[in-house]
Amino acid sequence: MTYRPGERDAGDRNRALTGDESSDAGWQQVLDALRVAGAVAGRSAAQWWAQDILGGRAGGNAAGPARRILAGIDDGDPAVLDGLPAADRYCLGEDRDRYAEAAAAGAPPWEDLPAARCDQTRWAWCDGFDQALTDEVARQCHIVLSPTGDDRDLSHLHPDWVRLGGPGVFAGDWAWTPNADGQMRIPIGFVGTLVDTWNGWAVFTCTRAVAEAIVADQQAARDRYRQTLAEEGVTEARRERLVDESLARMRFDGDVIDVDETLIHGDPTAVHRIVPDGQGRYTVMGRAWTWIAVHPYDCDRIAGDLPDPVGQPTPED
Repeated sequence: MTYRPGERDAGDRNRALTGDESSDAGWQQVLDALRVAGAVAGRSAAQWWAQDILGGRAGGNAAGPARRILAGIDDGDPAVLDGLPAADRYCLGEDRDRYAEAAAAGAPPWEDLPAARCDQTRWAWCDGFDQALTDEVARQCHIVLSPTGDDRDLSHLHPDWVRLGGPGVFAGDWAWTPNADGQMRIPIGFVGTLVDTWNGWAVFTCTRAVAEAIVADQQAARDRYRQTLAEEGVTEARRERLVDESLARMRFDGDVIDVDETLIHGDPTAVHRIVPDGQGRYTVMGRAWTWIAVHPYDCDRIAGDLPDPVGQPTPED
């Protein structure tokens, strides 16, 4: 990058006096370089900060602070933003050194800059620092919270934004469970497509792999309840009946899901056989179980492939 000053007319001199340099492409190159330099420093500062708040030097579970910080960034909450590192826009001591490091060869010497341009260099560097720092903090929060273990932004799957025919993450309204820190979490969410609502509950379709995860989760819930009853001294025969009265039997029979709720409802006909549709997708207990759309960040893990936002390329693209 090379500074290319143009011929200066009366308008140029006026812009220099007023600080309006928007039409001076050469000077904008200098300011852009300072923003880039500020951004590098901002990302580095965010990574060091995250080590103490979210990373290896943080005490306790980092998920709670990460959720609070990310929500504060999204909402522009001063209580959160003021707690992040920030560039000092009124400290003049480093202006000269920053300019010398970032400005390209041929840029005006620092000593020749009017006061307005000196201020512009500082604000450009600080703009780059603050924006990059906030972006990097949000990325670090996404890594902590994401059930995928990466920094993907899953905000497009917020339950408030799930629409008929669109993707979402779903769980039973019964799935909320306190973790070791007392936080209410969903152990597993299921990726699907919302196709209907039923008395306010979600009806969604899913792939065979997700349907298998739903069946496995139901079987695991039955096992946990069975173990709890055993620890309470309930006899085996009684245990099995209590489990069947509380949680449906669920299994795959070839491509069909068998769901037995006869003891739950006291109805020998309460047996469901769920077959895949023409695309091989399943509607697992839709219009029967109380499914809800949930935020991926509220899930410890997710069954199924999370879609990218519409218009965003996939990793294979």
